[in-house]
Amino acid sequence: AIAYKFKTEQVSSKLEAVTYQVGRTGAVTPVANLTPVPLGGTIVKRASLHNQDQINKLDLHEEDTVYVEKGGEIIPKIVGVDLTERKSNAQKIKFIEHCPECNTPLKRLEGEAHHYCPNDMGCPPQITGRMIHFISRKAMDIDGLGSETIDQLFREGFVKNSADLYDLTFEQVENLERMGKKSAENLFKGLNESKSVPFERVLFALGIRYVGETVAKKIAKAKKNIDAIISSSYDDLVAIDEVGEKIAISIQEHFGNEENRAIVERL
Repeated sequence: AIAYKFKTEQVSSKLEAVTYQVGRTGAVTPVANLTPVPLGGTIVKRASLHNQDQINKLDLHEEDTVYVEKGGEIIPKIVGVDLTERKSNAQKIKFIEHCPECNTPLKRLEGEAHHYCPNDMGCPPQITGRMIHFISRKAMDIDGLGSETIDQLFREGFVKNSADLYDLTFEQVENLERMGKKSAENLFKGLNESKSVPFERVLFALGIRYVGETVAKKIAKAKKNIDAIISSSYDDLVAIDEVGEKIAISIQEHFGNEENRAIVERL
């Protein structure tokens, strides 16, 4: 049997601007906004630049003409710069120093590729991002509730964390844009059903940094309940299969935060 791999299609486009997105963990990702260009059956106008090291590696300057490919035929990525097209007075792209959403000075931890916004309790995309993670299919799997509804509820001031979702009233939800009686009923049915998901998924839903689906399963199996996890020492945690130093410290820091403990109490 012979498998043929086609040469990856490459096109050039102009870098119009670099914008920055803040994820639920506070990681700041630079995104290249490009002049729209057809590539592999779709129109590409954005490509992730991942982090500062990637920007430096490409030596990106303003308004550069860049070469774009689709990684694995799906995700657009910039693979190089056409230096012959660069303007003589073009400025080098400098990574931002403050969060684009809440203006907090960014931090970059030693050994980490990403810059982080440390204002995890006050930065809007981090707050909504944690709630969107909480309701996702592999976490609490709350039917009738999506990212747009979460954003609306947050803008209206009805929810500030995941525990607030269970205190919503029918009137608050029914009066939201694109909502109605039937949609509100589905949302409350989803919230009610989510109360019976297995503990390992609730633990994953809390969005503790580095605690993914598999690690959450291992911890839930070893510790059985949330109180046992909160009161675990560092040595107890690293003794669990697949839990290393980084994860153990992250768990202790998460539950060392009073606001996170208050959310757990309410849940």
